[in-house]
Order: sequence, then structure tokens, then C-alpha cells
Amino acid sequence: MRSYRVWEHGSPQAMKIDTLPALSPGAGEVVVEVKAAGVGFVDTLMVSGRYQTIPPLPFTPGMEFAGIIRAVGPGVIDHVPGDRVAAYVLDGAFAEQALAKTHQIFPLPDAIPFSQAALLCLPYLTAHFALVERGRFKRGETVLVGGAGGAVGLAAVQIAKVLGARVLGAVRSVKDAAIVSAAGADAIIDLTGPDLRDAVRRQVHAATDGKGADIVIDPIGGEFLAAALRASAWGGRLVIVGFAAGDIPTVKVNDLLLKNISILGLELNQYRDRSPDLVKTVQAEVLEMWGQGLLQPRIARHFEFEAVPDALEFVANGRTNGRAIVSLGSETL
Repeated sequence: MRSYRVWEHGSPQAMKIDTLPALSPGAGEVVVEVKAAGVGFVDTLMVSGRYQTIPPLPFTPGMEFAGIIRAVGPGVIDHVPGDRVAAYVLDGAFAEQALAKTHQIFPLPDAIPFSQAALLCLPYLTAHFALVERGRFKRGETVLVGGAGGAVGLAAVQIAKVLGARVLGAVRSVKDAAIVSAAGADAIIDLTGPDLRDAVRRQVHAATDGKGADIVIDPIGGEFLAAALRASAWGGRLVIVGFAAGDIPTVKVNDLLLKNISILGLELNQYRDRSPDLVKTVQAEVLEMWGQGLLQPRIARHFEFEAVPDALEFVANGRTNGRAIVSLGSETL
């Protein structure tokens, strides 16, 4: 089988396609014939060596995929060859075959295309956990979503609306604003102007009658975090899910004290490994929402398997308006 391999950290264009022996599952593992793989910002960090958890070299990047089980290892009783599944792993998705442990895979309804299923793992799980598990969302609250035009941002906008939130989408372009509004945002927060700290608070207060945002989902970091704190309501919760801006910000803790604000972190890999049953439950809820027509993952761009390096560079350049996807073979449904 063919597999991309990272032999040294750096540019995606340095990756090579290697021909490797067909995979063999170990105890508690399955081998999946990959039909579609999502390409996210974290994958670019993994390839460049800047992610907090990096497999030893050489490795095959890629964290989310969908396909068909071709073999099961000893002890696997809930899955059989031929099952359609999605998976969320640490690495291995950018290949014709991928290994996954049973707690990392999720059964798929027959109706869902692989190209959609591959996008319903990482972004939508992140959004759901950020809102519900970490943010303790209550129906009717106002949610401010940073980077709302990205994959996690769009997922957060959609899930927050399904759960009954008033959603403010923070964006940096007219195109982002149109896409985020179409995804269900009630108001757009413009991040392009000067003095972001005052501009965000002014816009959020105008949209909430001066109250502020109850929950902030922040996949950006940088100067957005400080601006979002000033725009938070009394008792607000700010959930950090990433640092797409590249800068890891510091916080003046007196802001937390004055408005009883909580800052929380979310590292979804920890939940996958420590609370797999909870992750499976949430993933089933996400798939059910999709089946009811409530969620619509947006494919920013399709890439063929041979163009994985181009897909990674596309994502690294930002403002993808959804998720890039890699298709393998003709069977994407």
C-alpha cells in the first residue's frame, strides 16, 4: 500500500510516497482502507515538528479519516471486515491503509458519504466538547466563536445553533462573513479593524445589549484572546482550543477576577484516550445531527491522494472556509 512519510520535519513538499507492506492489525486494532481523509491545521504542525505530540520519525501524518474495515486484530468483537467507519487518530491517515484502535473508530450510517464522515470527527468533536463539556453551555446563552470561518469555527457555529445558542461569528473577510452567516451565525464580529481589544468589545456589546458573550470558543489565540476577555459577560467562560494565529497569549488575571470569568483549555486527544466512551457518545450525537440535516460540513477544497503536500500548504496558509479533504479512489460514497 502507498503511504506518505515524514522523514524529517519541515515543508510538506519534502514528504514522499513510500510503498509499504499491507498493514496487519494487532490486538484491539483494525486496518481500514482509507477512502477520505480530512486535512487540518494540526496536521501542518505535525509535519513541521511544532505540535505538542509528535510520533517518532519516520511517520505517516493525518488524524481523521473514513473508510472500510479490511482486517481486525485479536480481541476485536464489535467490528468486522466490511464495516464503514470514521476514525480520529494521532497519525496515519494519509495512506491507502490506516491502523486504528477500537476506541478511536466510530461506525457510520450507510447514508453518509465518506467525504462528509471524514470531516465530522475532529472539528465537530472539538466544537461539541468545547461548548458542552468545557464551556458548560446552557440553552439561550450567547456564544462568540473566534476564527468562525475555519473548520472548527464553522463546526462551533453550527453545533451552538443546534443546541439553542445565539451565535456571534468573528471573521476577517467579507467571504468569511457570508459563509459564517449562511452557517447560522446571528451576528458577525469584524476582526479586521484597528484596536481589536476595543473593537471586539464594542461589537459584541452592541449585539448583546451590553451584556457580553457567555462563552467564547477561541481557536486563534494571539490578540483575539485579550479582546474576547473584554467582550465576555459576567461569569463568562473562554475555552481555548488552539493557537492558529501562531502566538500563545498571556492573560492579565485581574480581568478574570473582576468579572468572575473562567478560562478553560481543551485538548481533545486527552478525552479520546482517557474518556473513550464519552467521545463515542458525542460522536454518535454529531452523526445523528448530520442525519437530521442539522450539520453541514463544508469542504473547502478536494485534493487527490498525490496532492497531499499541496493540501497541507493550502491549510497552512489559513482562511480555508471549512476543511480540505483528500479522496482516495473513486468510491467516496
